[in-house]
Amino acid sequence: MKTALTIAGSDSSGGAGIQADLKTMLANGVYGMSAITALTAQNTMGVTDILEVPPEFLGAEIDAIFQDIPPDGIKIGMVSSCSLIKMIGQKLIEYKGRNIVLDPVMVSTSGSKLLNDEAISTLTKELIPLATVITPNIPEAEVLAARKIQNEVDMMEAAKKIGDEFQCAVLCKGGHQVNDANDLLYADGEFQWFYGKRIDNPNTHGTGCTLSSAIASNLAKGYSLEESVRRGKEYISGALADGLNLGFGSGPLNHGFAIKEISLEGRDYE
Repeated sequence: MKTALTIAGSDSSGGAGIQADLKTMLANGVYGMSAITALTAQNTMGVTDILEVPPEFLGAEIDAIFQDIPPDGIKIGMVSSCSLIKMIGQKLIEYKGRNIVLDPVMVSTSGSKLLNDEAISTLTKELIPLATVITPNIPEAEVLAARKIQNEVDMMEAAKKIGDEFQCAVLCKGGHQVNDANDLLYADGEFQWFYGKRIDNPNTHGTGCTLSSAIASNLAKGYSLEESVRRGKEYISGALADGLNLGFGSGPLNHGFAIKEISLEGRDYE
């Protein structure tokens, strides 16, 4: 069985972060492992507290994984401090990490900045150049490209600027009133659009985590980047279309929408 590692924060409500990542990895047929960067007290209505792990402990987590079950794919999610970002970069270089999908959690969908300028600078220097692909949303791509994105032409120009500058592939995620859920991949100097239909579901907590983990899982299984993105988009569309409705805020996806329930005796429920 192929393996995948998520390096990210914990979401106590299970909709995003490592919990969403591990569910996604299981659903996509790989064995998931985690290195936790922070504990969060959160639910569908927001985050109420954060406890960041010491960099040395994060390093020990990563050591423990690579020294026993080296991952075939790696997803990196929210990392909130320069010291943690540097530790991840050092360990990935040390262990020659591969198939790295970086979800640059810098700006919320509402436009709020989640990383300070120093941490963003460290991320661009230490981690983005190591990534196989990064998956910014529109606000994050605007920060990385230092330009506004208002249409699909802007998306193409921003993706090219980011990819050429940091020497990695870029999956610029649509939405945010730019287009109808169409994502743009810029890799090896080529553009490829992945068209999607916007699903009428207000419960979108953890969609970024889920997509990046699905891509990492499929890269781990040996699929090309293009095929991994396509399979990742299909998976997240299914999870959204299932229509799970939990909590009082923006609820989680059903990561296990395609998994059948089984009884203790191993028989499928009718």
